[in-house]
Amino acid sequence: MTADVAVSLSVLAGIVALSDATRRLLGRALADTGLSVYAVELVSTFQLCCCTHELKLLSEVGGIELRLALTLTYLASVVHGLTFSGAIGNPSGALEHAYHARLSGGCALRRIACQFAAAAAARAAVPVIWGMGLSGLHVRHKLFGYRCITPIHAPLAKAAVVELLCAFVVQTAITHTRAVEEKYRVHAVAAVITTVVYAGGSVTGAVFNPALAFSTQFPCSGNSFLEYSLVYWLGPLLGMMSSVLLFDKLIPLLSGKSPSPHHSLDTRKRK
Repeated sequence: MTADVAVSLSVLAGIVALSDATRRLLGRALADTGLSVYAVELVSTFQLCCCTHELKLLSEVGGIELRLALTLTYLASVVHGLTFSGAIGNPSGALEHAYHARLSGGCALRRIACQFAAAAAARAAVPVIWGMGLSGLHVRHKLFGYRCITPIHAPLAKAAVVELLCAFVVQTAITHTRAVEEKYRVHAVAAVITTVVYAGGSVTGAVFNPALAFSTQFPCSGNSFLEYSLVYWLGPLLGMMSSVLLFDKLIPLLSGKSPSPHHSLDTRKRK
């Protein structure tokens, strides 16, 4: 088991390093074309999905201890936060940016398209990595045909509510730490993500990201595409919307303050 964990950590480090080099290369190559933000979105979401596939394998097939799984979740969240270079990596997050006019509607939709394309690419890439047989865990997973079963261990309505609540908590943390210096903010958000994974992971896997779920959960047997969509797409979307409406509209209304405008004066709408 120690050898399997060591190999998986090496795979994670390799994915991050390769993704970071690709981000930098594409960022320079496309700097004058206006396409660099979409390239960064594509590569960063691919990084997120590939790393999550490997962590999911370690947890569900490798059977690592919960404490180690949560530690790796925290560390991975920090690394993603520090390396994403402005990428969002979450369709719900892109829609929230569009609502607050940090992105134009067209830019948000193009970013979402990049996120789902990257999720599909990661879904196709990880079996190639596992097929190399770098560890006993990878070999065993290959022998079983890379099979996974549904992570939903509750009625669909309850599972959707769990994903909604996870997305609500994470979106609220992101919103209320925007003014915090980035090197501290990533740790705060990573701590919140780790907490919701601990709280909701046994029910749905606590994904709260539609593109990530499309890559890691939708291929699993046990539920239909429509059922997965209800839990992993509608749930997180409603969770994000609930957080935004609560803090932008409802709380200011109840406190007698003017609701927050949809845009910030110190940000520009990106096309």
